[in-house]
Amino acid sequence: MTVAFFSGKGRRIGVALGAVSAGLLVLSACDKPTPLATVTVGDNSVSTEAACYDDGKALKESEVKTCLNKEAEKTVDVSMADTVHFGVDPEIADHGWTLFINGQQAEQEPFKKTYRSISGSAFFSSQTGEAPADKTQISVVETKGSSVLGIWHFELKKTD
Repeated sequence: MTVAFFSGKGRRIGVALGAVSAGLLVLSACDKPTPLATVTVGDNSVSTEAACYDDGKALKESEVKTCLNKEAEKTVDVSMADTVHFGVDPEIADHGWTLFINGQQAEQEPFKKTYRSISGSAFFSSQTGEAPADKTQISVVETKGSSVLGIWHFELKKTD
């Protein structure tokens, strides 16, 4: 015959307190993650944290230029006929965001929604008559007025 040292309710409370304590311990050891930006083409979706981000504070001008030249760590295959979907966390959209193509600003006004779609051909067509590139670096740049708050990079690789 066994004797229960704790009632069923007592065991559940003890387990719950232990789980909460362990969770708080794990969270206290982690840095706060940056907001995410996502690129989706067809059923392939890639998300990344910011290449440069200072917890929502404006980046220094020299840091922005250096960061725009960093290479993307995430690659997405895109055909000319595909639609490329961009998504950002709501806090990025609240401030506004623009796309940079190969380090150059592609839009004048910041976009203030969390999601947008652009034809894949827009990223590989050449305006100068040169042969289009097989890959393009796209940067999602969070702005607030004239300040840059964060930069996320993706490489789009042409498949056709």
